[in-house]
Amino acid sequence: MTRLFILALSLAFLSCKTNSTHHSSDSPSTYGEQISAQKLKEHLYIIASDSLEGRMTSSIGHEKALEYIENHYKEIEVPGGMPDQSYLQTVPSSFFQRGADFGDSYNLLAFIEGSEYPNEVIVISAHSDHIGVRNDGEIYNGADDNGSGTVTLMELARVFKKAADAGDRPKRSILFLHVTGEEIGLYGSRYYADENPIYPLDNTICNLNIDMIGRIDPQKENNPDYIYLIGSDKISTELHEISEMANAQYTNLELDYTYNDDNDPNRFYYRSDHYNFAKNGIPVIFYFNGVHEDYHAVGDTPDKIDYDLLAKRAKLIFYTAWEVANKEERLSID
Repeated sequence: MTRLFILALSLAFLSCKTNSTHHSSDSPSTYGEQISAQKLKEHLYIIASDSLEGRMTSSIGHEKALEYIENHYKEIEVPGGMPDQSYLQTVPSSFFQRGADFGDSYNLLAFIEGSEYPNEVIVISAHSDHIGVRNDGEIYNGADDNGSGTVTLMELARVFKKAADAGDRPKRSILFLHVTGEEIGLYGSRYYADENPIYPLDNTICNLNIDMIGRIDPQKENNPDYIYLIGSDKISTELHEISEMANAQYTNLELDYTYNDDNDPNRFYYRSDHYNFAKNGIPVIFYFNGVHEDYHAVGDTPDKIDYDLLAKRAKLIFYTAWEVANKEERLSID
């Protein structure tokens, strides 16, 4: 009797101890709901400020943006994703076709190592550059394009790090990849995927790419709770199904596949950084709010971003990444 009582007490203690240090990964909303519209706003007012002069590839303003992003990762204690845990991958000026116009530029990598399958990597990406200052001296701030994706990546990393610190480290690793040179031809993602993948493409599970998710398409003004998804079903039906399930369970956005049509004349599938992963057979989702009157215009400023909607879209990306990262089996490819 006494021995049974002691055993029961020991089991109860172990149970309490486990529960206090480990939230069930069946409850990702513990973390996803911590994605903060206010933090997204604070970051974006810096990333899209006049002082960064539109973040043209390899410009001083672009390098200031990268310095700000790197400092964020250092502050939240997410190490760099390079082999020596530094953050910057040099994309040499010779790689750019217009090499005479551009100096070296940089992809920025931050990395959270997985607990069970650390060699399997989910890449969440966004381009950090924009189109800079035009001849008339006007600054093209690029708040939506792609300040919105940049700050979403920073906030996703913060929340995944909180999960890891609380004992819910993702089973697979997550690479937060800020690529350069998107606006001049998808150069940073091409350099990473084709020339120098820091993590082998064979073990790259999927790419979730974020490019413009802070505004509302004029055609959607009556139903702004939406996001356009492109590419989700083209390589892995399972990724598409996980995305749909995550949305139904947690965010309840309208998932609009208008631009996923193979015959879409806009050809958005080929026009952002996910494509350099997709062409290598890696499942992708491209998250996109559609174009608006301020696309590549001086009016793309941070005061026009819908921060609550940006946070909600960020949550969908978080939950999708969480499900893929914590599956028992790696994502299947059709």
